[in-house]
Amino acid sequence: MNARVTNERVEFAKKTMEAAGIVFSRPESTRTAQSYMISDVERVLREQAGYEQALAEAKNLSDATEEFAEVSKLYKDRGLSLDTSLPPDFAIEETLKQMRETGQLARGSIRRIGVIGPGLDFTDKHEGYDFYPVQTVQPFAAADSVMRLGLGKKEELEVDVLDLSPRVLRHARKLAAEAGSGKPYTIQLALDAARNWQPELVEYWRHFGDQVGVPEKPTAVPAALKGITLRAVSVRPQLARRMRAFDVDIVLQRTAVERDAEKFDLLIATNILVYYDTFEQSLALSNIGAILKPGGFLLTNNLLLELPGSNMKSAGHVSVKYSEKTADGDTIVKYRRMQ
Repeated sequence: MNARVTNERVEFAKKTMEAAGIVFSRPESTRTAQSYMISDVERVLREQAGYEQALAEAKNLSDATEEFAEVSKLYKDRGLSLDTSLPPDFAIEETLKQMRETGQLARGSIRRIGVIGPGLDFTDKHEGYDFYPVQTVQPFAAADSVMRLGLGKKEELEVDVLDLSPRVLRHARKLAAEAGSGKPYTIQLALDAARNWQPELVEYWRHFGDQVGVPEKPTAVPAALKGITLRAVSVRPQLARRMRAFDVDIVLQRTAVERDAEKFDLLIATNILVYYDTFEQSLALSNIGAILKPGGFLLTNNLLLELPGSNMKSAGHVSVKYSEKTADGDTIVKYRRMQ
């Protein structure tokens, strides 16, 4: 650990343990680091057991809406997680498709997209593999879907990220700066056969990125990882360089977006508002309404309380299955800013 660290994941782990008081120059540091990690794993297992109990209690509620509301704030007492995965992006595309078909969204109506808490693909949340570089996916997934469905024009579309994590903001700003120099941004997309995804989700994986980039040679999959298929997409610099990263806590702050022309047509917040309680979610919904254009939409997989007098109103929902496993899917709720 005293050698120069070049792996982003190892560097993050090292800084985390140093912040906890571990000094790697000391002889006992290896033993201390091991104890720290074992303690953290035990803590996570205890927390997970608590979440399982909370989910079971939510299922015992007699009303499906009440159950969804409870699950929507499941992680309100834990810290924010930066993990991300591809299935929610598929659910967003399915929702956008339904909105286009029902007339809620017109072709060419989306020019500015904001992704709240886009996350970093630090490690696979199911199997824990981390053999490809840290990446952010959802901003480009959103642009890809909007273009594919004809809801936005390639030459006009802008995608920004809104986050309070220095790591996420640093990553987004770096990729935009590199794109400004002509460097494409590569996204690695893993397909695990053991997940038994629905055919529609597999098809989404196959076509992901065909609107925002071109196929790229993927990172080699380690021999030990049986059943993992990897494909890669090189995102065009023309899109990536237009990305802006706003340092904002959506519960407490609004971005420096004041003119209607700068506000968003679409905001996306998946697996992020679940970390807040009902009061904090209501504050977030109010702040979101302030940065949406009149008639703009928020898409989220959380059920949020609509306060009297709020300009944000529910406009329906879409439920999407990822596999045949129980509860493996998402319900995307549509909130619209009224005039």
